Amino acid sequence: MALIWSSSSLLLLLGLLSLFHPFTTMVGCIRVGTVIRKPSPELPTFLEAPSFRNGNACGSQEIDIIHIAMTLDVNYLRGTMAAVLSMLQHSTCPENLSFHFLSVHYELELSSSINSTFPFLNFTIYRFDSKRVQGKISRSIRQALDQPLNYARNYLSDIIPIHVKRVIYLDSDIIVVDDVGKLWDVDMKGKVVAAPEYCHANFTQYFTGTFWADPALSKTFEGRIPCYFNTGVMVVDVDKWRKGEYTQRVEKWMAVQKQKRIYQLGSLPPFLLVLAGNIEPVDHRWNQHGLGGDNFQGKCRSLHPGPISLLHWSGKGKPWLRLDSRKPCIVDHLWAPYDLYRSSKHYLEE
Repeated sequence: MALIWSSSSLLLLLGLLSLFHPFTTMVGCIRVGTVIRKPSPELPTFLEAPSFRNGNACGSQEIDIIHIAMTLDVNYLRGTMAAVLSMLQHSTCPENLSFHFLSVHYELELSSSINSTFPFLNFTIYRFDSKRVQGKISRSIRQALDQPLNYARNYLSDIIPIHVKRVIYLDSDIIVVDDVGKLWDVDMKGKVVAAPEYCHANFTQYFTGTFWADPALSKTFEGRIPCYFNTGVMVVDVDKWRKGEYTQRVEKWMAVQKQKRIYQLGSLPPFLLVLAGNIEPVDHRWNQHGLGGDNFQGKCRSLHPGPISLLHWSGKGKPWLRLDSRKPCIVDHLWAPYDLYRSSKHYLEE
């Protein structure tokens, strides 16, 4: 049965975990298996995850498969491994999870690393051609946001197999503490995207004064009430995306950005321009975002009140980096139990 974490239980766990040294391996109920040989000098080494099996009520037909898409990058591979482990551990039907990984450079070492860490995982790696966005990306306020792979989610419908009609897109800096099948089963009510939306946020801040001062541009929101949503957690009706040519719609706004600079962030604003105010809202428990805070200024974020199904370290700070530097935020200790990274501590224990 999936474990649903409330804010109170999470805070209790945080208090207990904070008693440990940041480098202590806190595996909880996660069984750490065999240590796997490092496939490449450039890639981190991971411990083998335990195997997870379906419950008796799980089906085995194509209709029962849950498709999850994530990008695959060497710099975020540690986060990806933790995210996958969290989904497998809390899923009622873990063998029904099918992962679609998008990578700029398809390398045998990446596939080998995933295979050795998750021997029973159903996954495919697709090469995302960075030329698809060559000349389309505008410089943003953070260099990390300008990487071609950040724009791969816009091309999901062109990359994954045509028989896949729906997919959950997730960033690599997330942990799922509930059954991801519940997110998969959300009623999209005919919308192309379902995601938690935040109508209390100051929507105007995502675009420049140039955008709002131009009536021809700002009128794009006429007839809808636009609200912010985070593209790091989305359920996408890929079939409707293809038929509605949403990739081309996003690209058109990227072209406008190149000419007039109507926003400061990277791949998020074009999605807002096309979809804000026209998505199916999902319970906020599915994206407790902003936990990355600002590691450069030492700012940590706390949990918002209410039940939590997904923790998201969006922002500049990533939990694995802060834990390694011995300067973790309190919430980073919630990520640590899913970390399969084979650190120097594991070498010493052999």
